[in-house]
Amino acid sequence: MLIGVIADDFTGASDIANTLTKGLPGEGGLLTAQYMGVPQHDSDADIEAGVVALKSRSISAGDAVAQSLAALEWLLAQGCRQIVFKYCSTFDSTPDGNIGPVAEALAERLGVKGVVVCPAFPGAGRTIYRGHLFVHDRLLSESGMEKHPLTPMTDPDIRRWLSRQTKAAVGLVTMETVGEGPEALRTALMQAGKSGETLVVTDAISNADLATIGAACADAPLITGGSGVAMALPANFIRRGEARGAENRFAGIEGAEAILAGSCSGATRRQIDVHAQTHPTLAIDVDAVMSGQFDHNRLLSFLENNRGRSPLAYSSGDPATVTAAQEKYGREVVADRLDALFGETARALVAGGVRRLVIAGGETSGAVVQALDLGALRVGPEIDPGVPILANAEGTIALALKSGNFGSEDFLAKALDAMVGR
Repeated sequence: MLIGVIADDFTGASDIANTLTKGLPGEGGLLTAQYMGVPQHDSDADIEAGVVALKSRSISAGDAVAQSLAALEWLLAQGCRQIVFKYCSTFDSTPDGNIGPVAEALAERLGVKGVVVCPAFPGAGRTIYRGHLFVHDRLLSESGMEKHPLTPMTDPDIRRWLSRQTKAAVGLVTMETVGEGPEALRTALMQAGKSGETLVVTDAISNADLATIGAACADAPLITGGSGVAMALPANFIRRGEARGAENRFAGIEGAEAILAGSCSGATRRQIDVHAQTHPTLAIDVDAVMSGQFDHNRLLSFLENNRGRSPLAYSSGDPATVTAAQEKYGREVVADRLDALFGETARALVAGGVRRLVIAGGETSGAVVQALDLGALRVGPEIDPGVPILANAEGTIALALKSGNFGSEDFLAKALDAMVGR
């Protein structure tokens, strides 16, 4: 294994696994596998990039650090020469963590400073300029992320936000230096490290900037960022003759299907509205779930009765509705109960013959894949930017784990079609 990734949620893990599989146009990517949690066994010998998916974004910082260090040790034992700490392109975190504490702990274990921090993903409208994170033409704090139920992002200044989470000073490399090319960027990162800056926010507004970062970090033991920062990393190994440049292998998987959505993002709610126009949908009543009147058997009955019609069950609500439920029952209590509901439902679906599953939302995806316990997942074709098809080793189960804000309006039905090979 050449590149090892530690991802703080399951949809983000799929996103960067997809990026590593594709690589740069004309260059090729790496044969990539995604692991749900820290594996108990070594990876297959042919795997060139391994992505360890953790559910560490919204837990305590101490637990997130411990899980991430455990993932790091496993990846190093597989021979990884470069580690990527992957977090969301909207830098989802609280003022206390978990991005800063995890990144610093990884850097300390690897003995490095001047480490890139770059959540940019221009293909999805996420760019960094002067250390400020934009979502399309809006500052992060005006993009809707300031209302996120778990990690409200109220400050677009990534350096300032990260400084609240870390012990060492946080550096900044601006567009002017990035624009000068890989050597200038490499020098700036080295200087930042020598001045004691462990983490360095790095501007990027285009894929060309990400390619510059990838080239500058060809020999960097640690990089942190969104999936975009990994775009050019496979090329470094391919050009040195250390990797072949993998071809995507996916024959398609047919069978019964279901869609589960727990994301409350505007993009997912719009996708639900579009899907509901032509497919059966079921809204999950959170009050009924909390009172015990709505359980996975009811959800299972709806999904099984609508096989062949791309049925969708969702708990996604508008921010006001979500906030009201959290205030009534407690944020973590609601999240845990819904996670358990989705996990139990997914496990029963697969046991009953469902072979294609689309999951919307990072927390929901984490609950589902942990419940299914499918082992290492191979990365298949990209459905929409940042969302690939994932398949188990036997080629009998196909998954799409969609981050809340990702995907076109018709993504849900499109994903099920893509899994068959259409």
